[in-house]
Amino acid sequence: MKVLIKKLIPDVKLPSYAHPGDVGLDLYSREQYTLRVGERRIFNLGFALEFNSGYAAMVKDKSSLPKNAGLHTMGGVYDAGYRGEYNVQLINLGSEAYTIETGDKIAQLVIFPVALAELTETAELSEARRGTGQFGSTGRK
Repeated sequence: MKVLIKKLIPDVKLPSYAHPGDVGLDLYSREQYTLRVGERRIFNLGFALEFNSGYAAMVKDKSSLPKNAGLHTMGGVYDAGYRGEYNVQLINLGSEAYTIETGDKIAQLVIFPVALAELTETAELSEARRGTGQFGSTGRK
């Protein structure tokens, strides 16, 4: 799949795959910043993308950051028609402040095929085994 990428900052480090066959493109911090416990912050990435309709780009956790520091991404779905700067919003859910250095991997971007839904309003929905069961509806074991 061909994806066009535009640098918005001349020396920005562009997303990259760490290994052949990886699905997540590593996203790199453009700045050094210490994220305090409970703090949320948006990190601008300095690039924009263009890809075909029928796909979406989603920002996902970099697995080592939640495990080692309690850092998580918050949201991050980019539609095919978006041409602005990409960013990552991080929150520190850990027990200590965490310093992100310039060039650190802070998240990953995964490009997914998506089904574009055609919604049809109805007064009733068909029966299903799960029904309206929510949290814990399958039991503990």
